[in-house]
Amino acid sequence: MSDTHDSAATPRLIIESPFIEHLGAQLVSAANGASELVLSLAERHLNTWDVVHGGVTMTLADVALAMAARSLATDGAGVVTVEMKVNFMQPGRGELRASGRVLHRSTTMAYCEGEIRDSEGHFVAKALGTFKYLRRLAVGRDVASQRRRGEPSVTQATSAAPGSGGD
Repeated sequence: MSDTHDSAATPRLIIESPFIEHLGAQLVSAANGASELVLSLAERHLNTWDVVHGGVTMTLADVALAMAARSLATDGAGVVTVEMKVNFMQPGRGELRASGRVLHRSTTMAYCEGEIRDSEGHFVAKALGTFKYLRRLAVGRDVASQRRRGEPSVTQATSAAPGSGGD
């Protein structure tokens, strides 16, 4: 998935998430502190009442806000969600369109708002969130390869023995 961009000087943003790809969300745009995503709803996105699952709605809001924040990042920094609030107005139908925009940015944080509307323009949800800018850190299997590249080693401290209920 990729966004549209105005010029070669504008960095090209992509959603790097197997989960978002699994949902089928598509990034329409992410630039200058604003973003837009779309998701055509399918049966797998519905809850037991045959309406879009709240988790799908919240995920779209999270990604829209995060991509708006990322569009202002420098040096390839990413963002992580620090906190987020979503108000669900009504279930969406057809296609969901999520938009996000940065309201305030500091050197380390971005405060964003967004909304989700369905294909008929109905107001589905409103979201507010705070995102922290971070450089990409190695996780999982990448930690071992990062250590091999000469990065300082990390010693993990534990407060209890494994299996003693402290982990």
